Amino acid sequence: MDAKSILIWVAIGIIAGWLASVVVGGGGIIRYLLTGVLGAFVGGFIFKFAGININLGNAYVNEIVVAAVGAIVVVLVARLLA
Repeated sequence: MDAKSILIWVAIGIIAGWLASVVVGGGGIIRYLLTGVLGAFVGGFIFKFAGININLGNAYVNEIVVAAVGAIVVVLVARLLA
């Protein structure tokens, strides 16, 4: 991975984490990043397992939506377990 890819990955994670915090609450840039990046893995698994393929016209927007959905799931599961 080059530096550009890592920065894009971090930016998508932060945006997805922020979107998840808007829906379910939370805050802080580190929390946004952690929930967004973890949510990207969870969202990718959920969408692939369910056979859902979204196409919103832009690959980055697709990735942000998938990561945000995954981040919401991560936060809700964490709240259930806590």
